[in-house]
Amino acid sequence: MSLEVEVFWSFRSPYSYLAAPRLAEIARDYDVEMRVRPVYPLAVRVEGFFKRQDRRWPMYVARDAFRTAQMLGLPFGPPRPDPIVMDFATGEVAKDQPYIGRLTRLGQAAAEAGRGLPFIVEVSRLIWGGEIQGWDQGDHLAQATTRAGLDLAVLERTIASDAERLERAIQESHERMEEVGHWGVPTMVFQDEPFFGQDRIETLLWRMRQHGLSARS
Repeated sequence: MSLEVEVFWSFRSPYSYLAAPRLAEIARDYDVEMRVRPVYPLAVRVEGFFKRQDRRWPMYVARDAFRTAQMLGLPFGPPRPDPIVMDFATGEVAKDQPYIGRLTRLGQAAAEAGRGLPFIVEVSRLIWGGEIQGWDQGDHLAQATTRAGLDLAVLERTIASDAERLERAIQESHERMEEVGHWGVPTMVFQDEPFFGQDRIETLLWRMRQHGLSARS
């Protein structure tokens, strides 16, 4: 039987973006199912999150994400627009979050359609790849969705008609993260054991090999 990994993932997380292609490679090469569970970023889930962080922390994350992208050979640049509406000077996060709300629900709908992993790979590269200004404009998102094997118009209809159900599913993923003992993204969970961060993917592979991980034929 295939092994299963739950992938807790946010469209606002640069580290989630950096992890996605490697998770897709594992799913391609090994007999393992990656169950994508989109969640809202901590800035949205935890009121006042950025107000409680050291002001140097965002700058370090930006530097570290950029050099990690260089090491992995991935394009990288700041998202334009930022998926979260916030004032970086004050750490104030707006109550209305049109970008991350839409993206997270689209991600949930894509996961339910069986294309969660290719969707997060394509859309996160659109947001974090540094190649597109205005990822939310024109047909950029539609093209990324097509590359993931889905139709954006169909997903949009789903999130419009099933918004409450999708939100419940997202909240259930938040609760599941707490249940397994973590709060950040990306977090991969295998047999109730959390592996937090894009730098724990090799550790995840090591653990799965202990449980009979096999290459796809």
